[in-house]
Amino acid sequence: MTLRHRLWGMLCAGLVAGDAEAVLPAGGSGTWPLSYLHTAGAAADPATRLGWGLGLVSLGVIAVITVLLAWGIWHRRRVVQDARALAVDRDAGGMPWIYTGVGISTVVLLACVVWTLFTIAAVAMPSRTPDLTIEVQANQWWWSLRYANRDSSRIFTTANEIHVPVGQVVRLELTSHDVIHSFWIPKLGGKMDVIPGQTNVTWLEADQPGVYLGQCGEYCGAQHAHMALSVVAQSPQDYAAWVDAQLRPAGEPSAPDARHGHEVFEGRCAACHAVRGGGAGGILGPDLTHVASRGTIAAGLLTTTPEHLSTWILDAQALKPGTRMPSIDLSPDDLRAAVAYLETLK
Repeated sequence: MTLRHRLWGMLCAGLVAGDAEAVLPAGGSGTWPLSYLHTAGAAADPATRLGWGLGLVSLGVIAVITVLLAWGIWHRRRVVQDARALAVDRDAGGMPWIYTGVGISTVVLLACVVWTLFTIAAVAMPSRTPDLTIEVQANQWWWSLRYANRDSSRIFTTANEIHVPVGQVVRLELTSHDVIHSFWIPKLGGKMDVIPGQTNVTWLEADQPGVYLGQCGEYCGAQHAHMALSVVAQSPQDYAAWVDAQLRPAGEPSAPDARHGHEVFEGRCAACHAVRGGGAGGILGPDLTHVASRGTIAAGLLTTTPEHLSTWILDAQALKPGTRMPSIDLSPDDLRAAVAYLETLK
């Protein structure tokens, strides 16, 4: 059986695409991780309340119309032969019904408009100065994340997995490297288009710890459906520890396999990928300095396991046709060593 067939079997069995639930801790995932019916952040909650409210208003309108229609059918006018008797008689008591219906509808619609305007104002910008800024660059088909800081020594880059502290406002500056994408974390905020040559700004604030899944919301090419990302909301203490770990450069591997894998990586992968602290400085693909600490690779397509690292390196095009990651022909020993090295990047 060829590698392509083995990978297709894994996909069908749910070992690849179905692993998303396996990396979601309780608190932020839920049965429907992309649902926006129940949200967990100040940038999303007002819109969720508006959605539920307008939905209830719509159901109320349907109920009233249904009752009136049923009443009208039940109390039908008697059949008359004289066509003149069918003419509308303004003195027959029907006009008050029309005035009442139009009046109530006008008040309800105006209330909905005012509520909508207040909601737009509430989600357009945070009520206080952002605590953190992340520069998000969309690529076909993955996300580059640069954590900005006034102290240049505390700036770092990662990919596809956004970490944020709970209860703090995060400013997101969005731009695209190639085509139009759309940034969307349903449980934390609405969509924002990501446009080449333009920086759009949005924000989010998670009010409880958890992992919140996101997705590109604008068709951007063959692998649009496989351009996912996640937001990991942590306590401020855990987030600070994560930042400190991300700032550390990759260490020199000590095990023989990992040392050999380091050589393989720098010979075959360093032209596209960067690993801070080593000789790899590529900018075409994701920064892999701490790739083993991420829950997934390939923009959420695979969980970060040795098996998935191996299959992705050998034949990325079978899993994500059209991606810029080429399929790399490595000997079994070189592949095992490369994966051993990648596993040290935590």
